[in-house]
Amino acid sequence: MKLQANFLCALTLFLSASFGMLHAQDNNVNTEFGVKGGFNMSNLYGSGDDVDDNNILYGFNAGVYATLPISDFVAIQPEILFTTKGSELEYNNALASGNAKFRLNYIEVPLLVRVNVTKNFNIHAGGYASYLVSSKVSGDGSFDFDQDIDTDDLAKFDAGLSAGVGVDFNPFSIGLRYNYGLTTVGKERTVAGTTYTFPDAKNSNLTLYLSYKLN
Repeated sequence: MKLQANFLCALTLFLSASFGMLHAQDNNVNTEFGVKGGFNMSNLYGSGDDVDDNNILYGFNAGVYATLPISDFVAIQPEILFTTKGSELEYNNALASGNAKFRLNYIEVPLLVRVNVTKNFNIHAGGYASYLVSSKVSGDGSFDFDQDIDTDDLAKFDAGLSAGVGVDFNPFSIGLRYNYGLTTVGKERTVAGTTYTFPDAKNSNLTLYLSYKLN
């Protein structure tokens, strides 16, 4: 996966440059309302760490979207999604082997600027805000467990940056999007005079999605 903040910056710069190139284009974007869903590859990264392709947890997202044009080729695209995030850890040592999954389920609201480079190809970037609705930890192997986590023990809100590309095959579209979390999923706590955050990690999520236009 190896997607980091540099990827987001480069894509945002390319999006900005597109404004100057597309002023003479025909109408490439129209008002849309639809449903969408996709396949998630999620991970958690710690403060100061690079996002990598280790400990990926597979999940899904589903919801609705709207595309609201503000020019012939630029639109605002709000969405409301249910999405799964988290991380998976595999362990194998002399004492035990297996895997443990840390799942975080959010209601997520991305707000994106969408630029249709052509009638059928778009670049989009913006941000997202999420609300944690449930969480659990489960494991298989030497130790089997399945335990819900009280969401009061975690940060209820998550926010970050989003960027991606999409290809339209009216009325279907497919796309790839990356979400880079900016807030920790854990809460700050003070124990015996020492303040710490657990888990001190942020969300990273790559999504392959399919959408269907209803209008």
